[in-house]
Amino acid sequence: MIRFSYTRMLMLVCVILLLLLAATIVIGFSIGTGGLSLNRLIQTLMGNGSMKEELILFSIRMPRVVVTLLAGMALALSGAILQGITRNDLADPGIIGINAGAGAAIAVFFLYAPLDPKNFAFMLPVMAFAGAVATVAFIYLFSYSRGKGLQPVKLVLVGVGFALALNGLMVVLISSADYKKVDFIAQWLAGNIWGADWPYVWALLPWLVILLPFALYKSKVLNLLALDESVATGAGVSINRERLLLLGAAVALAAAAVSVTGGIAFIGLMAPHIAKAIVGRRHQYIIPVAVLMGGWLLVFADTVGRHLVDPAGVPAGIMVALIGGPYFLYLLLKK
Repeated sequence: MIRFSYTRMLMLVCVILLLLLAATIVIGFSIGTGGLSLNRLIQTLMGNGSMKEELILFSIRMPRVVVTLLAGMALALSGAILQGITRNDLADPGIIGINAGAGAAIAVFFLYAPLDPKNFAFMLPVMAFAGAVATVAFIYLFSYSRGKGLQPVKLVLVGVGFALALNGLMVVLISSADYKKVDFIAQWLAGNIWGADWPYVWALLPWLVILLPFALYKSKVLNLLALDESVATGAGVSINRERLLLLGAAVALAAAAVSVTGGIAFIGLMAPHIAKAIVGRRHQYIIPVAVLMGGWLLVFADTVGRHLVDPAGVPAGIMVALIGGPYFLYLLLKK
């Protein structure tokens, strides 16, 4: 009976989030230069729009929204996994240095590697993943104690240090780079949604399609890891193996997301926390709600930021930071 009520609550919350997301997307399509009214939007989706309306919807507006939605979902899922395996509610791919590691690898690749425009969109997540994995390996090494295992508080502190160092490295790299390429890295650092085209959707989508079911499959393991290592060991969980597998999934999700959206933090912090406040601390319930919440948060931030200041707008990363920064301080003081 209790499980049935939880399932009903989960379905209700997911439906509300889907409606909220749909409303935000429709509002985003209808405002700004070349906005489409609800009636024209429906007509265009049904294939009855003009050539200009189809161009605006399918070539400009829709790929940006889909990229933003997928990236928000990936960052939220990455944060939910990290908070579970580290037993630390402050864990977030942006805060503990994963995003910065991915960004440093992207900066080096973009500035110094010979670029093939046809493969650029698909190479970015791979390079970001390589940089994020190398960063996490060092963070894990400095946070691990042979006697005590992984120390969650130390992991956050070491991660913050790596994030600051790697962001500084990116500034040094762009200070000596060609000014034509500097603009791209500057947009990345600000969290500007730059990969707003269909190739970037196809580059990001497979990571989420594969790793979301994997995370749901491992939700019971995450529940045990979030409790205590002795409890997980008593339940027959191979702690180091499962932790490394899940950490790899979290790194891949965050790296793929930031490779096309830039250095966006706090989505992975806020979305799982809001999900826990609504549906409790079981990951089989947290993950679906956090994923939808993360997608909506980033779409909302990008929609508001694009129309807040003319003509360029405010990058989504800055909009998210305006909300997430105070929220992080609140959690830090609370914990």
